[in-house]
Amino acid sequence: MRKFMMLLCCLSFVPAVWAAAPYDGSVPLLCAALTIQECENDSGECHLRRAEEVNIPQFVKVDVSQKTVASTGAESRQAAIQRLEHADGRLVLQGGQGGRSWSMVISEETGKMSVSVVDDEVGFVIFGACTPLAK
Repeated sequence: MRKFMMLLCCLSFVPAVWAAAPYDGSVPLLCAALTIQECENDSGECHLRRAEEVNIPQFVKVDVSQKTVASTGAESRQAAIQRLEHADGRLVLQGGQGGRSWSMVISEETGKMSVSVVDDEVGFVIFGACTPLAK
């Protein structure tokens, strides 16, 4: 009876593991910018901004297999993922284009996301969340 109860307890955790969302890049992710801070080089001041105010896409599709991050919607923009790493339960992506560099970190457990985009005049810190997309 004791072995049966232990087996029953163990099996009760299996569906939770199967239902866990894959935030490790094994499937494409749709990521949303929820909070954006714009920080200026000359003053050092940071201001809360909306995505459309600073020409940052509200949503991006992260496709690790294609090594791309692409905006959604009418204005299509795409950036290559130039570096990828799995570290301490995080998916770390980096790239750059047009004189700017960017770095994105996604929690493989929760899908929470942080992004920095920088150039010599301004920097952005973006917080958001990702959800898996069907292939």
